[in-house]
Amino acid sequence: MKKLKTSEEIYTMIEKIRIVLCETSHPGNIGAVARAMKNMGLKKLVLVNPEKFPCAVATERAAGADDILQQAEVVTSLHEAVKDCELIFGTSARMREIPWPKVTPKQCAEKVLKHSNSDKVAIVFGTERSGLTNEELSLCNFHLYIPANPQYEALNLSQAVQIICYEIYQHYVEKEQQQDTLLGDAPVPASLDDVMGVFEHLEQALRAVDFIDPKPTRILMLRLKRLLLKARLDMEDVNILRGVCKAIIYKVSLSETT
Repeated sequence: MKKLKTSEEIYTMIEKIRIVLCETSHPGNIGAVARAMKNMGLKKLVLVNPEKFPCAVATERAAGADDILQQAEVVTSLHEAVKDCELIFGTSARMREIPWPKVTPKQCAEKVLKHSNSDKVAIVFGTERSGLTNEELSLCNFHLYIPANPQYEALNLSQAVQIICYEIYQHYVEKEQQQDTLLGDAPVPASLDDVMGVFEHLEQALRAVDFIDPKPTRILMLRLKRLLLKARLDMEDVNILRGVCKAIIYKVSLSETT
C-alpha cells in the first residue's frame, strides 16, 4: 500500500493549490473569495487584470482573510497565471459548442488529491458577468461545472469558489483520517468472536441479577445479540462491556457469600 502523507504534508499541499480569478469587476468579490479559501485551507490567490485591487472593500469582505489578499499575485493574462501548471480546471456553468472534458467539484477534488504536485494545480474562474471565454477555457485540462437547479443555475463567484474548495478540503480530511487509521489512532473494530464473548458474558451477568430465567427465551437472547451486532463494537467497547459484566457478577457473588 502506498504510504499516505502526514497531516502537516496534507495541509501544505492544500495551501499550494491556486485559485485564479479572471478580470474580477467588483473588489468585494475578491475579498469574499479570499474568505472562502481560508475557510478551507487554501492560500494562493492569483488575480488576472482585476478592475480594482488592492481595495478597502476587498479587505472588509475578506473578514480576517486579508493575509490571502496581501499575498495575492496580480498578472496580466490567464496564460501568465497558469503557464507553469500541470493540472488546470476552468469553472463555467455554460456548455460549449466544442465540449471540453467535464468534471464535477467532487471529481475535481479526486483528481487534485491524486496529483503529486499541488503547487502546479490551478482552478480558474471567469468574470462575474460572462464567466470564462472559450479561449480561456481552451487553456484548461477540464471544464469544471457545479450541478445546480436547471431553472436557476447562477452562483455568485464566492459561492462557486466555496463549493469547490470545500470538496477539495473534505477529500484531504478523508485522506488524513485514513492516515490516522494506518497509524493505529482509530478504534480497532471488534471481531465476531469478540462480540460473541461480550454476548456470553452479558448473559452470565443477566442471570446473576435474575433479569432472565435459568432458561431464557430465545427471542430475548436474539434481540440482545442483534443489539450488539448492530452497534458495530470496537475493542474499547468490548473491554468496557466485559468490565461491567465482570463487576456485576462479582458484586452478586459477594452478596451471596455474606
